[in-house]
Amino acid sequence: MKHIESVNNPKVKQWKKLLTKKERDKSGTFIVEGFHLVEEALKQGEQVLELIISDKIGLPPRWDTGSTPVTLVTDEISNSLSETEAPQGIYAVCRLQDQGALDAKTYLLIDAVQDPGNLGTMIRTADAAGIDAVIVGRGCVDIFNSKVLRSAQGSHFHLPIIRGDLHEWTNKLKEKNIPVYGTALEGASAYTDTSTGESFALIVGNEGSGVNKELLQKTTANLYIPIFGKSESLNVAVATGILLYYLKK
Repeated sequence: MKHIESVNNPKVKQWKKLLTKKERDKSGTFIVEGFHLVEEALKQGEQVLELIISDKIGLPPRWDTGSTPVTLVTDEISNSLSETEAPQGIYAVCRLQDQGALDAKTYLLIDAVQDPGNLGTMIRTADAAGIDAVIVGRGCVDIFNSKVLRSAQGSHFHLPIIRGDLHEWTNKLKEKNIPVYGTALEGASAYTDTSTGESFALIVGNEGSGVNKELLQKTTANLYIPIFGKSESLNVAVATGILLYYLKK
């Protein structure tokens, strides 16, 4: 077990770089913070490359870290890695998973969702609803952004989350005879008028502008959720939950 005391240590500088998307993409690694997320990461074993723990906390005795390296650091170093108001003093450096070929039956496709809380909640909801895979398109906030990770509450370790071109994915899914449903306010049917089989894909879109119109022209059908009160619309993460649970039933 190593111990690092200086914030200027090269190792510390490398960890701090992982707070940027550029370094995450370059290194193929990302960092998670907090007891729950680190515990979820450890359940995947081979995905965790290193644990970083404040020397005031120490390693929880119930955790089986196997051969995973553990580094103790001072509170000053631990706090410098945190992007929360109340740091828990525990982190894991994780390897980005190579998703490879994907053979799934149900998909959530996300188009240009920019709020990290929304994206993380949608990933978590897809996980809870039993969706097989999440495809995140261009214009979305980075899936390994710290706020996305916290909002998803460990779902990054439970199902494939793939960055991809939604036009290509829509074409690919339709070629496999998987119906693709868009979400729109105009030219759409009430979601309750739709029945699905065991396979489907749902596309949800940007908080302000919705799903790209070119994508909507490629879908099998487009759906909307009726509004009964005076609100003009639903939050995209809430709408996603309603639709996924209905289509998955």
